[in-house]
This record gives sequence, C-alpha cells and structure tokens, in this order.
Amino acid sequence: MNATIEKFGWPGTLLCSFDHWVVLARPAQPTLGSLVLAARSQATAFSDLPPGAHAELATVTKAIEIALRQAVDYAQINYLMLMMADREVHFHVVPRYDGQRDWNGRSFPDAGWPKVPDLGAAIPLAGDELAALVDWLKGFFVAQG
Repeated sequence: MNATIEKFGWPGTLLCSFDHWVVLARPAQPTLGSLVLAARSQATAFSDLPPGAHAELATVTKAIEIALRQAVDYAQINYLMLMMADREVHFHVVPRYDGQRDWNGRSFPDAGWPKVPDLGAAIPLAGDELAALVDWLKGFFVAQG
C-alpha cells in the first residue's frame, strides 16, 4: 500500500478493497460516514492511473453510495480530490446532510451545509471509537456482497 493509504490508518480503517482502490473510514469525520477512497498505485496524478482504475470507479462509487445511503441517509455526496499533503491519488468522500447524524452517543453535524464541507470541524476518532466506526460502516459494504 502507498503512504497515503497507510496515513489514513490502513489496515485498521479498511472497509472494502477492489483491484485498484481501497475504501477507508476517515479517522477525522467532518460528517458521519466520511471516507477516503484511495488508489492502490503509487500514481500522484489522476491521469497516471491505469485505464482499469478509471473503469473500476463506476463499481466503487456505486458501492460507496449504496453503503452511505443506508448508513447515514445523505442528501448529497462530495468527492474531494485534494492531494496536497498526501500525494498519491485519493478522494475524501463526504456525505452531506442538513442538520446532524447521531452515532455511538455522539452527534455529527454537517457544519458546512449547504455550502462546501467544513473539514476543519471534523470530529477526530481514534482507538476503540474508530474501530467501532469501521465495524459499523463495514457492515454496509458486506451487506452488498
């Protein structure tokens, strides 16, 4: 795995794996269910990914959207390709909603709604709480087969 994938907690945050991509729970949650969709390659430019990685995005994004719809009933979803500090190709996947979602005794408001997501307002999760989020979200991917 590349450095970006490892930085976002792989293998502990792994929700689902594909030939060219991994889906990880994002340790800092700007909204409940925020993910990292990361290419497994060392590419640092989207255009440098192999054709199979681009083709597989249709399958991967469908799986993400089904899982997050069930998990948090989002109103919109944002795929943010920022790649400033973490150079390998990846997206921050942020489910968007008006108000908040509650999970595990905590509230997760969408502080930026209805404008751009407020990544600075992310709720950091670690340890047992992050592991519980991974287990919870993983169930929505496993349910798809």
